[in-house]
Amino acid sequence: MRKSVYMSCLIIIMLALAAGCIDDGSENKEDDAAVSGKWTGSIDIPNQQLDIIVNLNNDDEWSGTISIPVQGLENYPLSSVTVDGSDVAFFMEIQGQQISFDGALKDDVIEGDFSQYGQSFPFKLTKGGPVDEDDGNFASVETGEGILYGEVEKPDREGPFPVMLIIPGSGPTDRNGNSNAIKGENNSLKLLAEGLAEYGIASVRYDKRGVGKNLEAAIPENELKFDQFVDDAVAWTELLEQEEAYSKIGIIGHSQGSLVGMPAAQEGHADIFISLAGAGHSIDQVLYEQLEAQLSGDLLQEAENILEKLKQGEAVQDVSQELQSVFRPSVQRFLASWIQYDPGNEMAQLEVPALIVNGGRDFQVPVSEAERLHEAQPNADRLIFDNMNHVLKEAPADEEGNMATYSDPELPLADGLMEGMMDFLKENDFLE
Repeated sequence: MRKSVYMSCLIIIMLALAAGCIDDGSENKEDDAAVSGKWTGSIDIPNQQLDIIVNLNNDDEWSGTISIPVQGLENYPLSSVTVDGSDVAFFMEIQGQQISFDGALKDDVIEGDFSQYGQSFPFKLTKGGPVDEDDGNFASVETGEGILYGEVEKPDREGPFPVMLIIPGSGPTDRNGNSNAIKGENNSLKLLAEGLAEYGIASVRYDKRGVGKNLEAAIPENELKFDQFVDDAVAWTELLEQEEAYSKIGIIGHSQGSLVGMPAAQEGHADIFISLAGAGHSIDQVLYEQLEAQLSGDLLQEAENILEKLKQGEAVQDVSQELQSVFRPSVQRFLASWIQYDPGNEMAQLEVPALIVNGGRDFQVPVSEAERLHEAQPNADRLIFDNMNHVLKEAPADEEGNMATYSDPELPLADGLMEGMMDFLKENDFLE
């Protein structure tokens, strides 16, 4: 009897243990679902962020692809993917090099370390694509090079309204005026859009190709031409012209966006144009002046020679290491196309009312550039704000304090900027 009781207890214990070990796959399925799908984010390499898109899938075994739009890498297969609970690691081999991502999953975010050539940098990925198709705050426009998305800001009243297309500046700049190349945010263009809405003006502002919502619309830098930026802006004006919600269309171009906006205003649908911190000389002259302050001797002479060849449409293969960041062969096609656009000539051809705005503490585009634009188009209005810098904020005279404003989103736009623009718009019947 005792033996049978003992055996019964043993069987019960074994059944209990077996029940505790039964794996119906539900936990694994939940883990798989949490990791599977599209992830977007960036690698935080020195002085900038490199945006990436990763797709991870588990069909009997894990696999995936990676895209680095700005480098022209699209859906490149990962060599291996490992998922162990919250630990997520994936690897790629390219040009004989092993590149690894070693991260951890928490709340739809994978964070960890990216390693290549013995160096490691942090990376962060968020579940989902860069665009939420159901987000009503965004509009989209079809272009010959993919779909672009733009954020719509509207006044808090019934339309129709006048609308401004806000074009961002150079580099990997987003719709808010922030750049991956600079730590922190200034939100200058976001503040501009919100200020316009308070005065009864709607706006559409968009990320540069390869940035933010338009990450997947990137064009590799060795294929990109300046003309594409103009075509994009024209496409936006054509879309806005078809919308009954908008009564008039204007363009505001900031920095490089000023040069983009001028031919776009001529080719597209625009009733008015505002240049914010726009250069008055072509980019070869602007670059030379910037390099002249940093270089001398043989390097400065080499830079001058390269600029002259690019102006003639000639490529330069041998570039000193010190000049690679500016003149690397993959970016020369873009620079050569950019040089062909002279801001003075473009401003002179404008047939719509124009306002030229600059700041006395803009270290990147000095007031003299605004003066050249005004010489080219004497009929344009001109506003100079003595204490305003390149990101449209009031800034101290010293360079360190000036640069600190580039990463302070709490700072408002410079005093008088919005009021000055509104006076111009009212005088030209853009705003009633």
